[in-house]
Amino acid sequence: MDQQPTPTAGHDTGTDILRRIERLNDIGIALSAERNVNRLLEIILLGAKELTNADAGTMYSVTDRQTLKFEILRTDSLGIAMGGTTGIPINFPELPLYKNNEPNLQMIAAFSALKQTTVNIPDAYEAEGFDFSGTRAFDQRTHYRSKSFLTVPLKNHENEIIGVLQLINAKDARTDEIVAFSAGSQKLAESLASQAAIALTNQKLISDLKALFESFIQSIASAIDDKSPYTGGHCHRVPVLAEMLGRAANECDDGPIDAIRFSDEQMYELKIASWLHDCGKVVTPAEVVDKATKLETIFDRIHLVDTRFEVLKRDEEIAFLKQKIAALEQGAAPETIHSLEEAYHDELKRLHADREFIRETNIGGEFMSPQRQDRIRAIAKRRWIDASGQERPFLSDNEVYNLNIPKGTITPEEREIINYHVSATIKMLDAIPFPRHLKRVPEIAGGHHEQMNGKGYPKGLTGDQMSIQARMVAIADVFEALTARDRPYKKGKTLSSSLQILGFMKKDGHIDPDLFKLFIDKKVYLEYAQEYLSPEQIDEVDPEKIPGYVA
Repeated sequence: MDQQPTPTAGHDTGTDILRRIERLNDIGIALSAERNVNRLLEIILLGAKELTNADAGTMYSVTDRQTLKFEILRTDSLGIAMGGTTGIPINFPELPLYKNNEPNLQMIAAFSALKQTTVNIPDAYEAEGFDFSGTRAFDQRTHYRSKSFLTVPLKNHENEIIGVLQLINAKDARTDEIVAFSAGSQKLAESLASQAAIALTNQKLISDLKALFESFIQSIASAIDDKSPYTGGHCHRVPVLAEMLGRAANECDDGPIDAIRFSDEQMYELKIASWLHDCGKVVTPAEVVDKATKLETIFDRIHLVDTRFEVLKRDEEIAFLKQKIAALEQGAAPETIHSLEEAYHDELKRLHADREFIRETNIGGEFMSPQRQDRIRAIAKRRWIDASGQERPFLSDNEVYNLNIPKGTITPEEREIINYHVSATIKMLDAIPFPRHLKRVPEIAGGHHEQMNGKGYPKGLTGDQMSIQARMVAIADVFEALTARDRPYKKGKTLSSSLQILGFMKKDGHIDPDLFKLFIDKKVYLEYAQEYLSPEQIDEVDPEKIPGYVA
């Protein structure tokens, strides 16, 4: 069994060998340039069939399950083409390299892989030591005659077998008669297998590095999302929206967007930049990112304010009881006692109203009027006695400053801290030696808060200074934030409400008008909504009512 079968001698002319060597060189060049694995496998098999003038052939890959998996199958005379780029799956069972923990040396492909040797058989029906029962059954079903076999292992740079190339039925170039594979054909097939193993190994290394790179990027995004329970999922959803917009641009066949066509590499660059657009948030303090209320720091200070109200209520009660006791001791009239009680209860009502007002104000919102801000300042002038017996203003200057935030829950200083995440993103990404096809990732990721009118940050770029991909990420970032259901200060908006806000942003020169129109025309918003929004958010959208939209 271990002895390699001896091939029948073939006849290769010098001219023929030279021609085939030149063709082998051409195939080698094609292998080194190909990036699609399925196409690469086809080049290997079809090239081997051409070099050896074989009627049929199969490419197997070695799996982690210690099996040989069918990757490509071709039989010209039967019109069979499966696997690879054909889209026709090969449903044959994988060939086991071991049976009952013993090497499977009966199957020629397994033998070649296990022994790391080429097997050249002139006639399968006459060969000894191999199990060709499956081959005979196939021949019987198809009226085919499998005769000569050339089976070559593919060995990588670490001396591991990564696949097997099997060629069937060599044909005489003059008569088309089925003959044995010649010594010259075997040498050419082995040479091609060696080049093929290098090409496949390189592709696997590239694929593995790409998978590692993407996993690392997604881990960073997940860490940023996990850092804040309120923005969880943002870094995952923005890439989805950006890629949807990129595909829509590729499919657009009219208007200014018609001239835009992204290559696969550019789409991949957009994807990576979208995943990394908020990576700078790793430097943003969690208490700022997660500031759900105006008084929140590492905890919500509303509870301290509540305690002060309880102190005021206690002091009012003590003062009232002292006055009542004194009045009773002096024999005061019932009307006097009643008047004291009314004043006490009126003060309790004022305290309760003020406390509820501060609680409501603390939550934040879209707008806080000057009148409400004045009321905060008036409440702040109350006095209270702290635990050390010191009289203090009811609200500190910092508490008044935070409670009077006119919109949302973030102060201007905290907004600057949050905004710095873009500068941090650019700084982090600029330090990474991206390969040529990803060179623009820092610019794309770092431009998602820039505006067409130049009023964005951090660089104040205008639209013509931004790449189209950066403008796409900007729209994706805004729309995801508007519709997100996990923000501390608001509920996720409906589609119509989100598109209305997006429309006003377009009118104000914040976002790209052509991409805005594409977003509406191609219903990118609906494609995204059907996957990520709750049913109650997906309401009826009338494009004609969206501000700034022109059909």
